[in-house]
Amino acid sequence: MVNDNQDYKKIPGWGMDIDLENEPTYPMKNYTGDDHKRSDYERSEQQPVNIELLKSNERPRTSAVFGTSVPPSGLSGMIRRYAFKHSEDRYRHWIPLILADRVNAWEGIFEDLRKGTIPNILAERGYKAELKYNPVGLAKSALVVLVVGTLAIKYISKKK
Repeated sequence: MVNDNQDYKKIPGWGMDIDLENEPTYPMKNYTGDDHKRSDYERSEQQPVNIELLKSNERPRTSAVFGTSVPPSGLSGMIRRYAFKHSEDRYRHWIPLILADRVNAWEGIFEDLRKGTIPNILAERGYKAELKYNPVGLAKSALVVLVVGTLAIKYISKKK
């Protein structure tokens, strides 16, 4: 509970920015001294580029560090290369990147199968937790998949 009668000026540090004569950011930032020198830092050593690196056309410099564990490859890599040809302010950049993520997930499943490993898709997708914490949402999702799958099978079988 706050005591309205408390003298806040006695609390160390309380209201230290109230004195406008002592506040360099009022009414505008004062770019002198140490505040101005903050952009004069020593840049980190550049990580060697020994993989294909996709860069934004808005920022042509390579960032100091970047991930190397999953370089672009396969169909998802082709989609990513297409996306990075376009500006970041366009859907032609972001929508293909989202699609590439989905394609890459399927590529991972096929890669597991090719190596002889059967992926545990139910566990990897978190269906156990979904069943425990969101059973209604899981049932709705399963119903949608069932309906769409049934319609797709009927459509394909009619064409034959």
